[in-house]
Amino acid sequence: MMKEKRKGARSIKDIPPVILNQLNRGEIETANLTEWLAVDQRILLENLLEQQNRSKYLNNILESVDQLKKQSVNSINEAIGTGLLSLASAHNDEPFLSVLATHPSDLVRCWAAYTVGKNQALPLKEKLKRIQRFAADSHFGVREISWMTVRHDISKKLPESISILSEWSGHDDENVRRFACESTRPRGVWCEHIGQLKQNPGLALDILEPLHSDPSRYVQDSVGNWLNDASKSQPEFVTEICDEWIKNSPTKETQYIVRKALRTIRK
Repeated sequence: MMKEKRKGARSIKDIPPVILNQLNRGEIETANLTEWLAVDQRILLENLLEQQNRSKYLNNILESVDQLKKQSVNSINEAIGTGLLSLASAHNDEPFLSVLATHPSDLVRCWAAYTVGKNQALPLKEKLKRIQRFAADSHFGVREISWMTVRHDISKKLPESISILSEWSGHDDENVRRFACESTRPRGVWCEHIGQLKQNPGLALDILEPLHSDPSRYVQDSVGNWLNDASKSQPEFVTEICDEWIKNSPTKETQYIVRKALRTIRK
């Protein structure tokens, strides 16, 4: 029998102490955003390093965290991930990085995603190949962090990125298809904009076209949001694409995407 998935508390104060302790020890995943925000990443890091006999890494990483001008969940997450990458690389500690990538804690797997996304020794093709496991992760937080870790590389090497990610648009896993779209959004959320796609969104049609009637609502939302981003700078392009999609594929999936895509234009 499949184990029932935890729903999680609606507020941090309502999280049972035993659950919070398990989260901070990295024994279980967070069940929702409330729990994700409640985890003390410093405590989780200390517990992880102690469990893996890597306590020697702790002070250097905590110093980096303390030096952050803005200490948000995401900035701490990135600082820890990049710190682990730096120290593991300096000590040729590849086995430790492998442990992170398959850890029970979703936040630890987020750190692991940063050890891939921020590894400047990796060519873009290899980096995206390695990040795909995180793009396909079962946990929402890991999936979101995965594209954020490579967003800068995608923007910097856009033609190559689009060439690679257009193949992901045909992947069997809806999470991977969604990554291809979400990671290239012209404006995005909590990330830098991609100027080339704001001005010329047609560059990404090889990614978007295969998704125009995707059966997954998760993917549909991403495609609709992608085009809505583009509509703020290139409304005519988005209108033309939506008209073409509806004409050639009048499915309920396409209609849903088009409604989301045109919501700013129709205001």
